[in-house]
Amino acid sequence: MKIKALTLAVSAAFATAAQGAPSGESTITLGEVTVRTEQGGPLLTPNILTSVDVIAGDKVADKQVMNSWELLGQMPGIQLTETRMGAESGKATFRAFNGEGYINGIKVLIDGIPSNVNSGNQRFIDMIFPLEIDYIEVVRGTNDPRYGLHNIGGNFNVGTRQGGNYADGRLTFGSFNTREIQTALGRESGGFAQNYFFAKQDSDGHRDHSKSEKYSLGGKWFYTTDDQRLKMGLTTRIYEHDAEEPGYLTATEMAASRTQSPAKNANDASARNMKQVAAHADWQISNDLLFSNKLYFNQYNDDRRMTFTSYTIGNAPRQRRQWDEKQTGLISTLTWQANAMLTLDGGINYEHQENEYRRYRYNYSVPTDFSATPARVQNNDNYTFNNFGAYVQAIIKPIESLKIIPAYRMDRFTGHTRLNTTGLSAPLQDYGWISQPKLSMVYSADANTHVYANWGKTFQVLTGSREPAYLTSGQTSYNPSVNTGKEIGVKFKPLAGTEARIALWQQDATDEVANMPSTGTTVGLGQTRRKGIDFQLSSRVTDKLTLWFSHAQQEAKVVSAYTASGISLAGKEVFSTPRHITNLGAEYQADAKWRFGLQGRAQGNYYIDDQNAKGKYGGFAVLDASVRYTLSATTSIDIQVKNLTDRKYEYVWYDNFFWGGADQPMFSPAPGRSGYLSLNVKM
Repeated sequence: MKIKALTLAVSAAFATAAQGAPSGESTITLGEVTVRTEQGGPLLTPNILTSVDVIAGDKVADKQVMNSWELLGQMPGIQLTETRMGAESGKATFRAFNGEGYINGIKVLIDGIPSNVNSGNQRFIDMIFPLEIDYIEVVRGTNDPRYGLHNIGGNFNVGTRQGGNYADGRLTFGSFNTREIQTALGRESGGFAQNYFFAKQDSDGHRDHSKSEKYSLGGKWFYTTDDQRLKMGLTTRIYEHDAEEPGYLTATEMAASRTQSPAKNANDASARNMKQVAAHADWQISNDLLFSNKLYFNQYNDDRRMTFTSYTIGNAPRQRRQWDEKQTGLISTLTWQANAMLTLDGGINYEHQENEYRRYRYNYSVPTDFSATPARVQNNDNYTFNNFGAYVQAIIKPIESLKIIPAYRMDRFTGHTRLNTTGLSAPLQDYGWISQPKLSMVYSADANTHVYANWGKTFQVLTGSREPAYLTSGQTSYNPSVNTGKEIGVKFKPLAGTEARIALWQQDATDEVANMPSTGTTVGLGQTRRKGIDFQLSSRVTDKLTLWFSHAQQEAKVVSAYTASGISLAGKEVFSTPRHITNLGAEYQADAKWRFGLQGRAQGNYYIDDQNAKGKYGGFAVLDASVRYTLSATTSIDIQVKNLTDRKYEYVWYDNFFWGGADQPMFSPAPGRSGYLSLNVKM
């Protein structure tokens, strides 16, 4: 059956909600989430007692974005890193973990299936389009025991539509010759549910030489027995994206034209395809015991051709990189509700990766001819990466107003690499068992006020195809970077129809590294400290007007570390991390036909180098507007204007890490004002 709720099921565990457990002590939801569950079912995410946010499908389905990671920009405290280089378009991060590519601290899941590539980057999320989304959930902090690898600062899960009877379509035309079609179909009868999705998007891009063509195709098939004790299903998804890369601009080039693509980038491009297949099985063994399993396969192929700078020294700046990654994994959980006061939940996961990485260097030419024989082959690597993890947690309710959740997780890694250019091979760093104790609690002072606190440990390990992730000759051993986080917060309802939350948090790391496997670069940051305060408010002011606001003040600093030349980094800010992130929005339903929306987001400037010596860049404040007119019960029209005030802003990185000779900021300008017209059909 369908249940309207403020929370949703995402973890594989037992539903205490069915027995009347309180919901949503630390969770804030924007929009209306439809949870499909049975009498038994997954443990509700409110039992993860940290700052959790959920945005419902009705708040994202009509948003026009080039990439789905942009949708998270509506949520509190989310930093968007908009690289916009072909298929390598950007990502979303939070809790002062930057999205530049060096510190990948956020776990990504699609329908509960792990969806990061080996480096931790978020490329699999590109497979999802807005019309397919049922909800997006963000879990911040270090106290969620369900996941280990890449779950350093938290995780987010994109839940796609399952079951139901619908046929939805969306056709969009807009700026930069953008054309997009999305179609979604659901059919459910007699315990059998099937869902299908197709999307195609083409655009010339907002800069020269930035044409993009991509499509995504997905299907779901689920069967539930008549007694609803066994549910089995299969989910599949394929994606392909071909895109030109306009290249980064120097400050001089950007001042001359923000939309140009220098001649050196004329052959730069990306070709990416991805696949995801997963089998799901949930078995309600008895009224108080649930066994849940997910078996999955992910494949990621990428061919990227790029020219970073135009100086003539050597062949380093002109590269072709190819990835072929395969992940096979299993997630199993068993949950037992002993009584009204105690629920025990435990699980194991295993993931095996078979990966290849090739990097070719080309001699200077304008433009670089990437079809020519490379000047040298820097990488031709085959490597495995294995992760086994297990966790257990207890949900204890000694009294009605108090919930305590102690948890413990352990992870272990093995693997092996072969460097085919030299014939050398090496094992993965031996981290041993990485232990992660955790503790959470919430006290409900009354029905409208909940005080929560948590403490927990997560970890970072090295990734990539060679040293330092693998112990090649002469490579020193690394300890895992252990993050210890703590948070205290209060969620309250100051007025009817209004939810607010304020949280104070801190996260300390040992032996942190800024790791860029694709360039073979690892920068030791040593001890770091991230801390901040988050505030958010969501209010249904009237039946017609909804408002929301959030502000995150944050800081990421090095406590103790030195550069390779012996310069202390103590007290320096971690690069590419803004000090503040702000969101605000309003939606006004004037009548049955007209709906108006405004949404603004802003983030502060950030340092672009580890020594904080090259200035701050990257801040912005942008405003988007939308209008919907309903033609009939099945048809509506959307008009969206993005960057309404035509604000000029850009993503910035500092070109000094790898090649020498440039030592200057490099810019990727964001789009200016743009408009889109969409036709929506629902049957």
